[in-house]
Amino acid sequence: MSKPRAESLSLLLFTLRSGKLMAINLLKVSEIIPCPALTRLPDAHPHVKGVATLRGTTLSVIDLSRAIGEQPLADPSGGCLIVTDISRSRQGLHVQGVSRIIHCRSTDIRPPPFASGGRSYITGVTEVDGTLVQVLDIEKVIHGIAPPRVEPGGHDLTPEQAHLLAQARILVVDDSQVALQQSILALRSLRIECHTARSAKDAMTCLLDLQGTAEQINILVSDIEMPEMDGYALTRALRDSVDFNDLYILLHTSLDSAMNSRRAEEAGANAVLTKFSSPELTECLIKAARSVLAGAAQLQTGW
Repeated sequence: MSKPRAESLSLLLFTLRSGKLMAINLLKVSEIIPCPALTRLPDAHPHVKGVATLRGTTLSVIDLSRAIGEQPLADPSGGCLIVTDISRSRQGLHVQGVSRIIHCRSTDIRPPPFASGGRSYITGVTEVDGTLVQVLDIEKVIHGIAPPRVEPGGHDLTPEQAHLLAQARILVVDDSQVALQQSILALRSLRIECHTARSAKDAMTCLLDLQGTAEQINILVSDIEMPEMDGYALTRALRDSVDFNDLYILLHTSLDSAMNSRRAEEAGANAVLTKFSSPELTECLIKAARSVLAGAAQLQTGW
């Protein structure tokens, strides 16, 4: 495979009480505002400070310091809100302050140190002016407060759809353990077992190991945001290889899929979907399996 092209990436740097720099993908940020007056809800999660009214709509505000196990802000009513719009939900993150926006490459983001462990709320690290910056795993933060419900879908399948999915040999790639587990549970509800990988590098190893075997992967479901090599670069690398020209690639992202459709198409992906809707994922996998089966039939008939 050819060396993948690094994608450009913009990160918003911010701080909590400790002053250490953290970052979030700028594409996940809709706006930054001073911390408004909040209305506390009696039965809310302890990490939810309250709700704010923003242009006529309510916005849940997460105490990010508490959510990731840090010391609370010195001034609970100070700081600012980073308003995010990801995975079909909108929320405000209460932080000490916003530093600046930096531009880097996806290859500049490294996996978090092994010692950070499974309880860590970072999805990668990078270096800015000699200072280590931790990239926030916002999906894990949100999941810890309001885990999405995975709708059972297996019993709703028609016999034809069940037959199609039985032919699917799926590899799911996601650096977030939370997001990966969501996908696994959704697939199991369809009575599908899958292979998994936590990085693009591991995904390519798995694909090569299974190539030519009875378990050869025919559908790849990959996250876009990943350290070192993102989903776009992984797709391009696979499309540059004759062995994976027919692999069906679905990019599964916490960002707005409409916003990423052009880049996904340019990279060579077959489809892109916003996390996380189990019914929509099921629909996409049925479409993928139908496409894979049709392609295999054409090869057998020599068309």
